[in-house]
Amino acid sequence: MSEKKEKDPKPKKGKGAMVKVLGALVLVGAGGGGTFALVQSGMIGGGGEHAKKEDNTPKLVKKGEEDPYAPKGEAKEGEGEAHADVDGDGGSEYKTSYYNFTEDFTSNLKNSPSLVQISLACSTHRDGRVLLWLRKHELAIRSEILVVLADTPEEDAFTPDGKQRLQKRLTGAINKVLTETEGFGGVDQVYFKSFLVQ
Repeated sequence: MSEKKEKDPKPKKGKGAMVKVLGALVLVGAGGGGTFALVQSGMIGGGGEHAKKEDNTPKLVKKGEEDPYAPKGEAKEGEGEAHADVDGDGGSEYKTSYYNFTEDFTSNLKNSPSLVQISLACSTHRDGRVLLWLRKHELAIRSEILVVLADTPEEDAFTPDGKQRLQKRLTGAINKVLTETEGFGGVDQVYFKSFLVQ
């Protein structure tokens, strides 16, 4: 029997506990590293650089600032060279850009045999993307403007207050189309270049 005792050596007591501690540390490290990677990729926790979505809406442009989206100015025949804009010191702190609609609008008035013919322009204090979108979606905007004009009572076509209400409704109609198509309106005001009721 003494030979049997020599063949089965007893395991050392500290080795098992050391393996368990080492294994636990490896698991905690792998779990922490995996969690860190998931947070950074934005898959959990909403963190990380990838989770931040860039705000791509047109920005207000202050006077004197460069507009990166400004349409290129071209000199028309008889005007000589195109000149840089010069902003005044007073008024709004933001630059105002204008868009002229290419054709007049003609529509009947609500519950009336009268017709209205108007020529429009609009303005924005935001960067040139709004002007680009106005040009891009002019057909849809024209259609919406004609709907608003056809829903205008004849009395509104003859009074200053009625015309101001119409301007606000037209501004809303243009911004509605831009919001539906581009996700942002940006038109601040509509102007009548001509206004004729027959």
